[in-house]
Amino acid sequence: MSGEPSIDAETPVRIERPATGGGVGRLGDGRVVFVRHSLPGELVRVDVTETTAKFARADAVAILEASPERVAAPCAYAHPGGCGGCDLQHASPAAQASWKAALVSEHLQRIAGVTLDVTVIPSGLDPQGSRTRLRCAVNEDGQLCLRGARSHDLVAVDACWIASGAFAPAFATSWHGADEVELRAIGEGEPFAVVRQETHRGTMFEICSLHGEPLEPSTQSRVQVQGHYFSVSPRSFWQSHRAAPQLLLDTVLAFADVKPDEHVTDLFSGVGLFAIPLAKMVGPGGRVTAVESSPYAVRDARQNGDGLRQLKVREWSVSPRAINDAVSPGDAVVLDPPRNGLAKGVVDALIRRAPRRLVYVSCDPATFARDLKMLLAGGFALGEIRVFDLFPMTEHVELVSVLDNTL
Repeated sequence: MSGEPSIDAETPVRIERPATGGGVGRLGDGRVVFVRHSLPGELVRVDVTETTAKFARADAVAILEASPERVAAPCAYAHPGGCGGCDLQHASPAAQASWKAALVSEHLQRIAGVTLDVTVIPSGLDPQGSRTRLRCAVNEDGQLCLRGARSHDLVAVDACWIASGAFAPAFATSWHGADEVELRAIGEGEPFAVVRQETHRGTMFEICSLHGEPLEPSTQSRVQVQGHYFSVSPRSFWQSHRAAPQLLLDTVLAFADVKPDEHVTDLFSGVGLFAIPLAKMVGPGGRVTAVESSPYAVRDARQNGDGLRQLKVREWSVSPRAINDAVSPGDAVVLDPPRNGLAKGVVDALIRRAPRRLVYVSCDPATFARDLKMLLAGGFALGEIRVFDLFPMTEHVELVSVLDNTL
């Protein structure tokens, strides 16, 4: 904790509204505080965990007046001082949806100047066991750990409520010597672990069973989406929620609305989840250019798209130069950037290349709103936005938007 003015933590805090990082209230000195494990309307006693000159962060350690939307957290590690992975296990499904919608609306209005009523669309699956990838740290005892909120503190766990039940053997296995273990239960076949170890020779990766036994380096996941089988290498990205690939693909294809013989660019294309169905839609007279920086995902995409001559997979970083080379006026563009959004200069390059339509997939409403503001100023008009609850028990969402060029 910093050496800021002292705080009277004995004064109860009334939670006013949701915000990124916790419910918003005010401490006894008038400072704004973001309180984890709280809900709007509640009166709570807090434990302050961080202070700055302008605000503080805290955990709700006693609920003096509870919201009717408060429920018992289903996970034993979801409490102050426990795992920081799930922000909203104490909230009912309706309260979680309301919280997420409020955050998306607030980011759009504050950053992009867009006022929009947001409805969060449920995944249709039970949250328990819905996560197919889980990245864990390893402590000195060889136990799998998750991290505390906003810290590097390790919390040893013997299960993760939100993750696939197929991971159970991994939590009973010793992972001595590993720095990180990513568990994967994607699609068909046996789940496995990607083990990372830092050595004097650099970072080493090994593919293991969930019991720690080495597997063939060629091990892949194989998953069917919309009738197409995708091979996913252990170091390639794949959506973590079981329902996400199908929901996002359906929405992207509907928003892109491509016709035979059209040209499409898929930026941050991964293993080809969007690019391959788009290539089938444009047919042999069209063209889909997939741009991806990961060599592992590029290799997967080329394997997954084998036989589609209209699909070209480029191992490029998404930069202004890549936009100039890949996007032509009148194209449709699909983009699914990482959480930090588009790199400097990319939005300007897109505006200059004048595609007819953009379909933007985002897992971070704040960076999406930042990019959206620039796109709107550059002549694009915002159409529909769909917001999906693909990170249950957290404040995070996945959204898909469509923007049309008006110039």
